Amino acid sequence: MKYNNIVIISGPSGAGEDSVIDGIAKQTTVNRVVTTTTRSMRSGESEGHPYHFVTEADFNLEEMVEWAKEYNDNLYGVTVEELERVQQLPGVGVWKLEYKGVMAAREKFPEMVSILITAPEAVLEDRIRRRDTASDEHIRKRMEYTREWLQHTDIYDYIVENTEGELHKTIEEVMDILRKEQYL
Repeated sequence: MKYNNIVIISGPSGAGEDSVIDGIAKQTTVNRVVTTTTRSMRSGESEGHPYHFVTEADFNLEEMVEWAKEYNDNLYGVTVEELERVQQLPGVGVWKLEYKGVMAAREKFPEMVSILITAPEAVLEDRIRRRDTASDEHIRKRMEYTREWLQHTDIYDYIVENTEGELHKTIEEVMDILRKEQYL
């Protein structure tokens, strides 16, 4: 099946991809592809928002079209059933993925457009430190993963820099891409 209404939006921690997706949703109908994860539910989260939460024993690799073990040792993946659900809905489907997931998805679904949301490394680290109460060691590991991520920018169709204090411009740039690629 071709998934012609689903766009991939990706970015390392601190890039602001969720803020960009929320901004797009204020201008058009957005349907998020809901990822299944083995990570624990956090305060303010619920089943299906923002993930389907399962135990590691219930994470069925055979149902996943794409999956990965992340830096936090949790599994994340998306089922065919979830992609088909989003494909049937009006509006634009948004599949938020990390770079390894983008590689796997692009191999299986080359028609999907992929957009990397990023910022300079120092800005990404500052954003992580402002919003994350984690230890310096945890932040160091996230930044190592970010550096690894930024070595793979060639896998994306578009790269959009989310400049500090200019989120509205980033959202408009992504909206322009969606129009150009006929998602809107």
